[in-house]
Amino acid sequence: MRLEKCWFCSSTVYPGHGIQFVRNDAKIFRFCRSKCHKNFKMKRNPRKVKWTKAYRRLHGKDMTQDSTFEFERKRNRPERYDRNLAENTLKAIKKIDKIRVAREERHHKLRMKGKKAKEQKEAAIELEQGIHLVKAPSVLAQDQSLTLPKIKVKVQAQEEENQAMEE
Repeated sequence: MRLEKCWFCSSTVYPGHGIQFVRNDAKIFRFCRSKCHKNFKMKRNPRKVKWTKAYRRLHGKDMTQDSTFEFERKRNRPERYDRNLAENTLKAIKKIDKIRVAREERHHKLRMKGKKAKEQKEAAIELEQGIHLVKAPSVLAQDQSLTLPKIKVKVQAQEEENQAMEE
């Protein structure tokens, strides 16, 4: 069973699935679904379409260089069947898959490293701006411990515009 790669999005095309397009110069293009085929016909560049593997790799969202990708390459050289070789290959595939998953998780953690602190800072600013919606002003005036530390936010410009509109 031969598993092909989609020319546009680089996903796996299983036997009996997808579309195959043969150009006049005998170049074969395989597509996993009509979405990829239509984008190809519209002459879209896979590196500029956000949902493709090419885009994700180009913009640092997926791993690009790793020794585990070497094992996925297509080889067209016939090999004589050897039971021991096939058994060792299957064992190696499992080990390589575990290694690749671990490296992908590490890559993802490095990408998301500063995101949590940024989200917390944005949440604190949003809460500071809308604290009057959470607690009544009279309660805030009585107990100052309920208020958050002051963060300077430019809100005054909006209030001035609202006053000008009312007049």
